[in-house]
Amino acid sequence: QVQLVESGGGLVQPGGSLRLSCAASGGTASSATMGWFRQAPGKEREFVAAITRSGVSTYYADSVKGRFTISRDNAKNTVYLQMNSLKPEDTAVYYCAAARFAPTARAMVLWPPDYWGQGTQVTVSS
Repeated sequence: QVQLVESGGGLVQPGGSLRLSCAASGGTASSATMGWFRQAPGKEREFVAAITRSGVSTYYADSVKGRFTISRDNAKNTVYLQMNSLKPEDTAVYYCAAARFAPTARAMVLWPPDYWGQGTQVTVSS
């Protein structure tokens, strides 16, 4: 059983930066495709970014492309989401997810993750 724990959320001004971390324990998280999703108040959860097991391939939602960067350190069983040039519309609860058999990073847009973290709040406001 894989457990995912997010951290790094908080309050930031528009244009600012945050780095989210997702620490995985148990199971074989280092062999899973990992992703970040977010859910804003009153909206459905949406895909943000994903990264393959090796870390070579990544995929981003159009809304964050060029501003967010996903990376992973398999030795530390940790996935990161570096968020720059934050906008008020980025405000949401951010969730880490693991998909053991997703074949590509892009596949995580629709592939049901096997495991979810509890989420971390990101608020972008002046």
